[in-house]
Amino acid sequence: MNDMKSPARGAILVALCSALVSLPVSTRADDAPKAKSGPFVRALWAIQYFGDDQAAEPRNDGSTKELLAVSLAKDGTLTRKAIENKLMDSETFDKLAGSSDGIAPEVVRNAVNDNVPASRRRLLPEVAAHLDGLTTSFDRIDPPHLKAGELLADWIAANYTPGKELPMIFVCTGNSRRSILGATMANVAADYWGLPEIRCYSGGTAPSAFNSRSVAALKAIGIEVEPTEKEASRGEAGSPNPIYRICWGETGAQGAPAMETLEFSKHYSDLHNPRSGFAALMVCTHADEHCPNVIGASRRISMPSLDPKVYDGSE
Repeated sequence: MNDMKSPARGAILVALCSALVSLPVSTRADDAPKAKSGPFVRALWAIQYFGDDQAAEPRNDGSTKELLAVSLAKDGTLTRKAIENKLMDSETFDKLAGSSDGIAPEVVRNAVNDNVPASRRRLLPEVAAHLDGLTTSFDRIDPPHLKAGELLADWIAANYTPGKELPMIFVCTGNSRRSILGATMANVAADYWGLPEIRCYSGGTAPSAFNSRSVAALKAIGIEVEPTEKEASRGEAGSPNPIYRICWGETGAQGAPAMETLEFSKHYSDLHNPRSGFAALMVCTHADEHCPNVIGASRRISMPSLDPKVYDGSE
C-alpha cells in the first residue's frame, strides 16, 4: 500500500468518520476539549503507531484499552504483558525497551513524539488538541460509520500515491452543515496523520448557505473561520451565500499544502471542486437517497448522520 502504514490508515479513517459526530454541541471556545496526555493515553498512542495490526485496528479500540490497562505498571511502564496480550510484537517491544524489562513512560513519550508528522506540528494548537482527543475515543463510533470508514480505507489504499492529491467530496443536500463540517474535519485529520495528499471538499444537491451554527462549531474547536466579504451564487431560496476562509494550521515550507480553504454553499459539481477521480461521501439521508449517481466520482460511500438542525433553538 505504498507508504501508508496500517495503524495510521485505520486511525485516519475513523477520524474522518467520527469527525461528523465529534464536534462539541456548545459553541463557546472555552468548552473545546483538551486531550489529557497521561501515561495511559501516551501508551495508547504508542499502540496506534507501533502496535500489532489487530490492536491498532479502530474496530478493536475498546478491547485494546482493556488489555492496555492491565499491561501498564503503576508507574506507567508498559510491561511485557503487552506482548502476551498481543498489543505489540516482541521485536518491536524489545527495540523500544532496550535493555530494560519494560518500556518506561519517558521512552513511550519520546517514541510517540519522534513519530509526530511534520504537518501535525503545523496545526493550530487547539485544533491539534481536539484531534488528540478523538484518537482516544474510537470506541464511540457507531457501526454504520465504522463500516463506512472501512470502505473508505479500501478506496484510499487502492488510490493513494505519495505526492499526488487524493480528493474527496462530502455531499449533503444544502451544503450548509454536515458536508462542510465533514470536509473540514477530514482535512484536519489528514494533516494530523501526515497525509497531505488527502484533500477534502464539500458540495450539495440543492445549495443554500454556510450555516452560522457550523461556523460557530468549527470556531469552538480552534479552527479559524472568517468572512471574505465576497459572495457566491445564491441557491433557489435566494439567501445570501457568503464565502468564508477556513484555516486550521500555519503556513508551511515552500511546496507544503496550505492548511486553509475557501468554503461556501455550492453544488457538488461546482468548478471549485474536483470534477473526477474523487470519493463521494454521502453524509445526509436525503442526498443519499435522491442522488444515487454522483457524476465524476470513482467511489460513492453512504455515511449519513442525523441532521444537526433538530437541535436548533437549544444550547
